[in-house]
Order: sequence, then C-alpha cells, then structure tokens
Amino acid sequence: MPEILSAPLALALTAVLSYLLGSIPFGVLVTRAMGLGDLRAIGSGNIGATNVLRTGNKAAAAATLVLDGAKGAVAVLVARAMLGEDAAQVAALFSFLGHLFPVWLGFRGGKGVATFLGTMIALDWRIGLACCATWLVVALVGRISSLSALVATASASLWLFIFGQGQLFVLVVVLTVLVYVRHWPNIQRLKAGTEPKIGAKKG
Repeated sequence: MPEILSAPLALALTAVLSYLLGSIPFGVLVTRAMGLGDLRAIGSGNIGATNVLRTGNKAAAAATLVLDGAKGAVAVLVARAMLGEDAAQVAALFSFLGHLFPVWLGFRGGKGVATFLGTMIALDWRIGLACCATWLVVALVGRISSLSALVATASASLWLFIFGQGQLFVLVVVLTVLVYVRHWPNIQRLKAGTEPKIGAKKG
C-alpha cells in the first residue's frame, strides 16, 4: 500500500476503514441473533457487554465482549502490518470512535471499554493485559463494572510508562478522556452510591 498511496492518503484510508470496523454493533447483532430482543430497549440501552449481561445470557455477554475487543485489535494489527506504527495508532483511535459513534446506529454507540482493551492489547500486549488485570481486580473487589472500567483505563497511562511505551501517551490520554466522558452518568451514580452491581438488571 505505501507504494500505491501517499502516506497521508494511506492514513486517511486507515482511519475510514478502522472507523467502519469499529462501528459494527456486535452487542446488537449478537442479542438479535440469539433471540434476546433489541439490546437498545434493555437495561441501560447501551450496546456493550455489560448491558448484554442484563439479559441474563452470559454467553451473549462474553461474545459481545470478545468481538468488541477484537474489532479494535484487528484494526490495529492490520494497520501496523501494512503501514507501520503511526497507522496503528490511527487505527486504534478511529476504531474506538467507531464504537462510540457508529454510523449504523445514528452515532449512538457504546462506552468503549472492550474496544479500548482490545486496542491496548494489540498496541502492546503487556499494557493490554495489565489493564485487563486491573479491571478484573477492581471488579472482584467492588463488583461495579463502570468503576472497573474507569480505573483500568486510567491505569493505562501508568502501564505504558512502566513498559517503555511513552510514544502512546497522547493516544492513551485521548481514549481515556473519551471513556470518562461516556461514563459521566456512571460517575455521577458512583458519587451518589446508586451505581448497579455487575449482573444486576437495570430498568
């Protein structure tokens, strides 16, 4: 591809294709395929794995989690293989934006945690696994998915310096800020002590 397209055009194409991949609403597709109804009319209405879990179907939630993470990881890995590290970061950002603002759902998407973790694993598996471990520890202790997500994404900035990947700092900060913006209602409920526990049905 570098021989055929100029670098700016190649990066622009990477952005578009990564966005389209990231915008695939796997939560909606999985729940529909498994006969669980319209996910947007269930619980919080969010299209992510946490809301899928409120259907009571753990397999559907697990599938959504894996697929939402995989789309970010695939975008990064393909971009890196074809165009290098700059393209990998572009792919990480735009696949993430695709999940948050999918064109297929009127730009009303998920909160991005699984896709964030998927992109981190693809960018540097050590950072990704450290973020996943952070999520798991907080989830086991607090039993609140949003708190686990907020701590795990915030921890990424620490992990990238521990593992010598400071060049990812700007990208990680941007993704983390977007996660926090999307979790603003959750943050307010956490402050009020009304945020539901993992697996609890909402609404």
